[in-house]
Amino acid sequence: MIQISSLERKSFDASGDVKIYDNFLKQPDFDKLEELFFTDNHFPYFFKPFKVSEGDGFIQFNHYFYDQQIILSDFFEYVLPILEGLDVRSLMRVKANLQPKEDNIRVTKLHLDMCDPLDNQKTGIFYVNTNNGKTIFEDGTEVDSVKNRMIIFPGSKQHAGTTHTDTALRCVINFNWF
Repeated sequence: MIQISSLERKSFDASGDVKIYDNFLKQPDFDKLEELFFTDNHFPYFFKPFKVSEGDGFIQFNHYFYDQQIILSDFFEYVLPILEGLDVRSLMRVKANLQPKEDNIRVTKLHLDMCDPLDNQKTGIFYVNTNNGKTIFEDGTEVDSVKNRMIIFPGSKQHAGTTHTDTALRCVINFNWF
């Protein structure tokens, strides 16, 4: 893994078409988001008995901020600083995924976030906390979960997530847009 300076937002290519941005948000914006997800007892998550497909043996909790051209969350304003850092012409979906700690690292199956993505559709994953979970791409590229990191890649690029074993929770926010 390439180390990046923590002084300013910088990017590097992980595998040619995967861009990684460390320190994506300014610290005050990140602190508000981190507090929302890990301190605020009023933030609602909803249980989902699978991650990628029914019966896959994974569980997670979701919070949909935006889907099908509708703001679905009273907390949408918290993701606006992230959206301001992206080149969004048309937003498709924004959702948070929260996973509890597991005893072993397991990898989900490769998948696309949106069915039949168009050529210019993008996917972004924002890591809310640091843990030993990863995002793994079809070419074998692995990206570590580092807080305040954003990865951006074509929506047509298959990827998988992993479980984690070193923190109580793993939280990411997925973005899909044109």
